[in-house]
Amino acid sequence: MLNNIFEIVWSIPAVLIAITIHEYWHGKIAYKLGDPTAAEAGRLTLNPLAHLDPVGTLMLLLFRFGWAKPVPVNFNNLNHPKRDMVYVSLAGPIANISAAIIFALILRLSNFFVWQITLVQDTTFFNLIITLLRGWLLFLQTGVIINLALAIFNLIPVPPLDGSKILIGLLPCSQAYRYARLESYGPIILLILVLSGIIGKVLFPIVFFLFRLLV
Repeated sequence: MLNNIFEIVWSIPAVLIAITIHEYWHGKIAYKLGDPTAAEAGRLTLNPLAHLDPVGTLMLLLFRFGWAKPVPVNFNNLNHPKRDMVYVSLAGPIANISAAIIFALILRLSNFFVWQITLVQDTTFFNLIITLLRGWLLFLQTGVIINLALAIFNLIPVPPLDGSKILIGLLPCSQAYRYARLESYGPIILLILVLSGIIGKVLFPIVFFLFRLLV
């Protein structure tokens, strides 16, 4: 029980960082490409409270995949709506992948530092330091995994995930229009994929392969 609480406490900051940068960069790129909707809605911020979706955040903590509250984007305001939709949609996953790489680099350095620390004699103070370092390593490991999972999960081409908007932006107009009409069914399809375990079976092997590659 205590171990679970320990893991959740150290995982929360990593989750907040992941969802915040994901949504912030969606809004930031949209703003740069002509759409001020996110800024006007107060979502162009690094304050995690502005981006929290309770269910999606809980999913991230418990199952390592989930979502944040989507940043509002009016694609009609973009300079080149169809093309820029791809850039805006890619911004979140790219931000998460970049964050995962940074977390992984810090984790490598921290692992070396912790190995050096363990050479010190065993004392009460030493044990406290080790507990804090263990939490720090857990935070970094979670940061790598959560950012990779959030990026890959959102690239799935099922509405309302980013992957569906990327696909719409890449398809010819006639096919993009037909695909966009499926948007109302997207959440149901996504829910079925999640509850059936299909997404987990596809997502986790990719995430942990990339985790081992980075770390």
